[in-house]
Amino acid sequence: MLWFFWLFFVARAGVGADLPIRGAQGGQVRAQAQQAVVDTSKGTFVIDLLPEKAPNHVAFFIRQARAGAYDGTLFHRVIRYGIIQGGDPLSKDPTKIAQYGTGGMNQLKPEFTDDNYVAGTVATVLAPGKPDSGGAQFFVCVTDQKGLEGHYTIFGKVTDGIEVVQAISAVPTNANGLPNDRVTINSITIRDTPPPPIVPFSTETPAELAAYRAVIDTPKGEIVLKMRPDLAPETVRNFLRMADAGVYNDTLFHRVVKDFVIQTGSPAYRGTPLTPKQAALVHNLQPEFTPTPNLPGIVSMARGEAPDSATSSFFICTGQCRALDNQYTVFAEVEKGMDAVKTINEAVVNGEAPVFPIKVLTITVKKVG
Repeated sequence: MLWFFWLFFVARAGVGADLPIRGAQGGQVRAQAQQAVVDTSKGTFVIDLLPEKAPNHVAFFIRQARAGAYDGTLFHRVIRYGIIQGGDPLSKDPTKIAQYGTGGMNQLKPEFTDDNYVAGTVATVLAPGKPDSGGAQFFVCVTDQKGLEGHYTIFGKVTDGIEVVQAISAVPTNANGLPNDRVTINSITIRDTPPPPIVPFSTETPAELAAYRAVIDTPKGEIVLKMRPDLAPETVRNFLRMADAGVYNDTLFHRVVKDFVIQTGSPAYRGTPLTPKQAALVHNLQPEFTPTPNLPGIVSMARGEAPDSATSSFFICTGQCRALDNQYTVFAEVEKGMDAVKTINEAVVNGEAPVFPIKVLTITVKKVG
């Protein structure tokens, strides 16, 4: 259904002049993997280009981008959490709103594949029933889209900044999907794909990890956690990654059992959804159980029945928790801020949930020494 709704907006044929298209043999698509950095008025996202799937479309897109053809164009059609469409050269001109969606067409022959249209897929817009009508206009799938396979040419995939694409799709629009406020493509820059970044906290030795502190800012005061990589090095690495990426920010202390534990860190109790990058950091952890005594101030990963079911949620002991010894992964201890822990421990609760919400505002990772 979405496909037909989308085609309604691109039903009018374009008027662009034909251009010669050169593929890899023409020197326009190189062996070096390349990306397109799309700078918009709503933020930046990055497209991995796919010349192995659509060499002519990639070559054309690169030429257009390097010539500045996309600078100042709009995302002129959006379907909320569905698809965003942009690249029409006519959209630079506010007086040509009635023609948006018709420009830059009829310049490419199709390079169809049967690939699925998953979130982040970038493909060329076509007029209905005109497979040779591709050109400058493109669309990005905000979420998975069924039924588009084999109907459009996929030439890229958003690999960074999908949250920006989501935000563009959610802007207020008129009845035709035109954003009420102009969402502009400031520029598209072509670059060689950089090497993958080093995973944070992956190269430090346990001794080096021990120098890190996690400062939990709460309405009741700061709580400083000292890492214990001597007990659970891999859990420490993963916790520091999540904290540094903001996974824990704006998250409730959802469980308070007086003189036992206070617990936080579950994405289910976060004020705002995790970004895709943040969500990728939340996964099951292998247990690193030790016989460390669970005394006040000891910090462990929460889990379900399975030993490897810990993900992001953690608890701080506020009393003698010796029944938990060797059952949960101890990875930190409170170095400063037990007064704040004790205040949260005294919260009025309904069951185990504080009646008056108490949040982790932020967790900041710092290195000492």
